Amino acid sequence: MTKKRGKLYILSGPSGAGKSTVISHVIKNRDDLSFSVSATTRQPREGETEGTDYCFITHEEFKKMISDGEFLEYAEYVGSLYGTPREPVIKSLNSGRSIVLDIETQGARQVIKSMPEAITIFLLPPSLTELEQRLRYRNLDSEEKIVRRMETAKRELQEASNYDYIVINADKETAAYEIDSIITAEKCKTENRTEFINK
Repeated sequence: MTKKRGKLYILSGPSGAGKSTVISHVIKNRDDLSFSVSATTRQPREGETEGTDYCFITHEEFKKMISDGEFLEYAEYVGSLYGTPREPVIKSLNSGRSIVLDIETQGARQVIKSMPEAITIFLLPPSLTELEQRLRYRNLDSEEKIVRRMETAKRELQEASNYDYIVINADKETAAYEIDSIITAEKCKTENRTEFINK
């Protein structure tokens, strides 16, 4: 039986929507899904691990990776650069393993242009008020950055309707369950099970 190519999932949503937390819940319960570790020029936050949460690199290293064509997508977000290294994603998909990208809407558009088969999920907070409360509660950003993140969030929410699925993160377990259900449903589509017909 020919090994099927893995599926590419894109998860987007405003900063503070809970993407990292929800993704970790989903991956913990699945053995067929990996997380794509992004590269970034921002400083690590408390508790973040190099190579697990992000690959933390300098601005110069990032620019060199761009010029060498090493990114599947990249974008600037609230003053820092973020990008998805191409090679690990392609390697995972070719090995038959699915992979999820945690990227913002600008990066998502870049990936979809080159890989239109990607399955897109938008993670929404219950409300903008709740989102602002989460950003303030985590106490990671200056007032200026919180204002910029909220302005960016309002622009990103305009793009949610372009995604295949929308998940509301009022509760991380429920949101993780819904994303897990989406991945299972995609796996069970007829086009992915044809080899079992008339076996």
